[in-house]
Amino acid sequence: MIIFKSINKLNKEVNFKANIGFVPTMGALHKGHISLIKSCKLKCKKTLVSIFVNPSQFNKSNDYKKYPRKLSNDIKILKKLKVDYLLIPKISEIYKNKKNMKIKIHKKDKILCAKYRPGHFEGVLGVIKQFLTNIKPKYMFLGEKDYQQIYLIKKFINNKFNTKIITCKTIRLKNTLPYSSRNFLLSRKAIKKASLITKIIKKFYLLCNRNFKNIKKTNDLKKKIESKKIKIEYIEARNKIDFSKNINKYNFKIFISFYINNIRLIDNF
Repeated sequence: MIIFKSINKLNKEVNFKANIGFVPTMGALHKGHISLIKSCKLKCKKTLVSIFVNPSQFNKSNDYKKYPRKLSNDIKILKKLKVDYLLIPKISEIYKNKKNMKIKIHKKDKILCAKYRPGHFEGVLGVIKQFLTNIKPKYMFLGEKDYQQIYLIKKFINNKFNTKIITCKTIRLKNTLPYSSRNFLLSRKAIKKASLITKIIKKFYLLCNRNFKNIKKTNDLKKKIESKKIKIEYIEARNKIDFSKNINKYNFKIFISFYINNIRLIDNF
């Protein structure tokens, strides 16, 4: 594995006209990331992984400071997976000026996480623009746990970049909680509590799948979760194609954001 700390050096030494797949991460790698990397290796001749904790997508400075960083362990994982290239860029190289740090999103898209984390997706799109402008990979691999993020990235890069997005299924612990770097900030007891919420959401999703009229009981579901002393940021059913409220049995998805010990977690079914 070749480690690059400069995009310029990466571009000089790597031929991006070849079949290269890109897996952007913020490090603290887990089985979800590993699944993305394995998918990339199956489809592409070469795999590039980036580790960059992007400051522009954190709407709270304290959240940025406490985000888990495990670089030496991450490098061990990537070497074991036989990743071809690792990019660990500096903030100053990604963002040469503050204008590059944010991309505006439409007012109608300011729902779910975009509503409760103002500036978050603007920062995500900012860093994706810098990566795709400077690297130009053939494919980029993203996980469905961040479903709204994938929707906004696809919408943003459409007709702007030739990179094709490959979406991969959410990878979950045995107790159904999605793998997330933020899980490193939780105790075993907290993970057990978080997984209980996921089980409740999944059960409700399957109930609505059998009889869509049950979707009207979403508020009852919220009360049930809150009765377990869980702070819910939002729980909504949305159209999985365009994120509108025009839903039916075949196009709905349930989205949730909640807090366990002040750690924000998201999920969808």
